[in-house]
Order: sequence, then structure tokens, then C-alpha cells
Amino acid sequence: MKKTIFTCILIAFSLSIFAQNKEKEKTQAEQFSAQAGVLMERQFFEIGKVKGLEVKVLKFKDLNSGITKNSLRFEYAYKSSYSTDTKIAALDVDEIDGLIKSIKNLQTNIFPSIKDVYTEVTFASRTGFEAGAYFSVEKNKWTAYIQVEKYDRNSMLFLSPEDFGILLSLIEQAQIKM
Repeated sequence: MKKTIFTCILIAFSLSIFAQNKEKEKTQAEQFSAQAGVLMERQFFEIGKVKGLEVKVLKFKDLNSGITKNSLRFEYAYKSSYSTDTKIAALDVDEIDGLIKSIKNLQTNIFPSIKDVYTEVTFASRTGFEAGAYFSVEKNKWTAYIQVEKYDRNSMLFLSPEDFGILLSLIEQAQIKM
């Protein structure tokens, strides 16, 4: 009896350790904006849209102290047969250079290459936003994608190389506004 109880406890403990934590990570700017006891202003600057993905700059300002923080925001409206859900991701200012370099590297070095096996190339932010591509041996081509929210396949959209170029341009415009 004691062995059975001990085994059940051990299994329950093991499952809790290996359970995936799906709580959404926050950017430094979002953490700043969530402070209690301050008067917070949020401004949303629309930069542009590519294939349903909206690119915005979000500026937070503590009106009591004058301190500001900015983030790059992506919004994607996923439409199912029953409802619409807006998927949102944000990147801190210090992650934007890495995203820009990654997209340029994809365009310059990855898309022109041919692979012998299925291959994935990804950029991931702190919050789980992902940009990348995968090579299909059967189709003999790269497919670019954006996944707005981690663990959510409904937040994924596929982009052509031209669309990826437009996305890069929008991100560079957003970086200037920050």
C-alpha cells in the first residue's frame, strides 16, 4: 500500500515538473507599463501591414516621472469559422537589431540555398515571437513564416520572400520611430 501511494506521488510530482509552462512572457516595456501606483500613458503608432500582420510601435510613458519605454508590437487577427482572435507579440528595443539581422540573413544566405534534408532556421524573441523558414526537400524550396505567439499554431502565417522584404521594411521604419 505504501509503495502504491509513494508511486502515485512520484508520478504526480514528475508530471508537474515536466508540464509545459504556457504563461506568456512579458517584454521589459510591458513589465514597466504594469507598475502599480503610476499614471501610465500608452500610445500605439501604426507602421503598416503585411499579409494580415500589423506592425506597430507601442510607447509607454509614466506621466508621474516622465520615464518612457518602447516596444515593437505585432498583431495578427486569426479568423476561424466561429470567431476571430487577435494574436499579439511584442519585442523590446534591444531585440530589434537581432530580428533585422536575422531577416536579412534569411534573404541573403538562406533562401538562395538548397538543402539535402528538411531544415529549419528560426529567430525567437524573449516572448516567444518567432520568424524563420523551413526547407522542404519534396518541394525543393524554402517557406518563410512568422509565429506571433509561442505554442499557438493559429498565430502562424506564411510569407513569400517578397512579403518578408516588406516585413523587414516595416520593422526598420518602426525602429526609426522608437
